[in-house]
Amino acid sequence: MNGAQADKAKRFLELHRRGSPLLMPNAWDLGSAALLVSLGFEAIATTSSGHAATLGRPDGAVTREEALAHAAELARGTDVPVSADLENAFAYEPAGVAETIALAVDAGLAGASVEDYSGDADEIYELSLARERVAAAAEAAHGGPVRLVLTARAENLIRGKPDLADTIARLGAYQEAGADVLYAPGLNSADDIREVIAAVDAPVNVLAVRGTPSVSELAELGVARISVGGAFAFAAFGGLLEAAEELRDRGTYGYLERAAAGSKALRTAFSRSRVGPRS
Repeated sequence: MNGAQADKAKRFLELHRRGSPLLMPNAWDLGSAALLVSLGFEAIATTSSGHAATLGRPDGAVTREEALAHAAELARGTDVPVSADLENAFAYEPAGVAETIALAVDAGLAGASVEDYSGDADEIYELSLARERVAAAAEAAHGGPVRLVLTARAENLIRGKPDLADTIARLGAYQEAGADVLYAPGLNSADDIREVIAAVDAPVNVLAVRGTPSVSELAELGVARISVGGAFAFAAFGGLLEAAEELRDRGTYGYLERAAAGSKALRTAFSRSRVGPRS
């Protein structure tokens, strides 16, 4: 397993190229992973909010054991690299962060992320502690036969702290601490993205949200990876909402056409045998 996993991790890092961004959608179960892989996406990530929703919980209410088991299922079930959204690594102290990342390696993943948001009232870890946490994660990610691709997240912009200078300082510190990829969710202005990319050497991931420049524009800015977070999962729930409201309020079945298209796409995905439970 280590050899195949190491190859996936190596390939995953190689897919991060400035100006030719890796499109990395976030799957929330094996079915969504199957469909995304069948469409040609070269890597996928988990989504903490999307996974939590499948369990009937809000984002942030999944345990470390549940998150790792979910990520391991996707890693076992697909031939493409899988990176796990591990929130703040479910730990405060650097030693706990390192333990979580070591468990991510054991889960068969190609990548994992760690963020500097504590999960408590929009509190961001003080920079020196945040840097120590990334350094501990990097040591765990890179110290064995599998070199896990570590993404370090600076959460300021989506946690009520729109301080670009501090965000850039944090990303630079995380790069120095050993992060392979840098990520500041909420970064969606072309000028701000350009400033961040000019300030760091590591590949930069941008989250696609409303108002984000197009993929081609992000490529011109030098972005190396684009992810969608929980958006695809919630788009699926939005489709469910529309279908259920149509049935309840109008008593019609227009949703069946979309259902047929989805069913056909999944059958095609499953027939390609690139995703499914494996021992």
